[in-house]
Amino acid sequence: MKIISCGSVDTVVAPDAYFTGRVLQTPVVSLEQPARLRATLVSFEPGARTVWHTHPLGQTLYVTAGAGLVQREGEPVQQIRAGDVVVFAPGERHWHGASPTTAMTHLAMQEALEGEAVTWMEPVSEEQYSGS
Repeated sequence: MKIISCGSVDTVVAPDAYFTGRVLQTPVVSLEQPARLRATLVSFEPGARTVWHTHPLGQTLYVTAGAGLVQREGEPVQQIRAGDVVVFAPGERHWHGASPTTAMTHLAMQEALEGEAVTWMEPVSEEQYSGS
């Protein structure tokens, strides 16, 4: 058993290479192999979002606060809010973030395949974000 005490893991500003806008990340679970689960509490300020990306074994988001937007490539932008769960299939190209006027926090959970949990791609354009 391992207990990770509240406050013992630093919250960091997410890298600009993977996000548009201000995003804070607090690691929850990131264990050494053979464990594969990775979980991070991610807080997006209004208008902030990920870049397009995929996960080799899929991803599950649990929205804990606020309201946001999510899109799977080729489909319309959809609204999400606190209490919603979003499941992306392995390799499904997508993005997610806060709405233009409301912050959003979610718990992002994914498994790593051979040590890799995500493949980052290009930024989401303003037109894609607004759904136009």
